[in-house]
This record gives sequence, structure tokens and C-alpha cells, in this order.
Amino acid sequence: MRLLRLLVPMMMMVGLVLFAQDAPKGGKKGGAPPKNLKILPADANLIPTMRGFTQALGVQCDYCHVQDRSSDENPKKDVARMMLTMAKDINSKFPDGKTHVTCYTCHRGSTEPATQPPAAQ
Repeated sequence: MRLLRLLVPMMMMVGLVLFAQDAPKGGKKGGAPPKNLKILPADANLIPTMRGFTQALGVQCDYCHVQDRSSDENPKKDVARMMLTMAKDINSKFPDGKTHVTCYTCHRGSTEPATQPPAAQ
């Protein structure tokens, strides 16, 4: 019981310290804003958006990125930009303003978009 009395206040202090810190500016450690963004905004949604890409295509970051994340060395990054532009264009045609088409709509966890329904079983 005595241990619990000490542990609870310590955990509360650790929680306060962790949650009271300011979020890093620009999505990177050290506060530097991301470089070479041509389609996506440099906001708080950038990293969650990138994680969505990895899930939608079933890949890791290095599928599109080289070590220098801002580099355009990998041509897959340009393909991704074209696909984002295409999805944005399709979504802009819906009158309700909602997102109806995402990477997952066609890719379904694969690097190649599905162009036909799965075979009947």
C-alpha cells in the first residue's frame, strides 16, 4: 500500500511532464519544417497522412523515400504525387465536400491498384 502511495503521485508527475510539452514545430525534431512538400501541407496531419499511405499500400516509408526524406531521387514519390492530385480532383467533384476516394480505395494494402474484383470462390 505504501508503494502505491508513492507510485501514483510519481506517475502523475511523469504524465504532466510528458503532456505539458509543446509539440514539435513542423513535424520534425528540432523544429525545422519539412522540405520539398509539393502537394501535402506541412501541418499536424502530415505524419498521420504518411502513415495512412503505408497502410493503404502495405509498404514502409522507404518505398517512396530515400534516407533524405526531402529528396526526389525515388521516382515513386512523383507517382504518389500524381495519385494524390488525382484523388483530390475526384473528391473535389463531390458536392458534399467529403473525402470519398483515398489511396486505400484502389490499393487495398497493395502497391498495385486493384483493377478488377477478386475472383469468385
